[in-house]
Amino acid sequence: MPTQILADTNLDFYINDFYSKSNEASKILKELETNLKEGSREKTCSRQREAGKLGLVANKSLIKAFEISGTKPPMKAIKASQKKWESILNEC
Repeated sequence: MPTQILADTNLDFYINDFYSKSNEASKILKELETNLKEGSREKTCSRQREAGKLGLVANKSLIKAFEISGTKPPMKAIKASQKKWESILNEC
């Protein structure tokens, strides 16, 4: 039984990591959007790259969570998300 508890803990870790990083990345992008609308371009590229990196790490955690749970990840959706975050990372 301890193995199962460990697996649940790892699964929870990766799911929480996915949500926290993807939420943080989205928050950064919303802040940048607001700043740009207000005419400020201060730290736009560095913050955009930070959001892109967070989004990519979040995707890795999501894939790991699926692996731990023994279910097949929705790779089409994950690849689309991956492309989006890579684009955000590399646009500046």
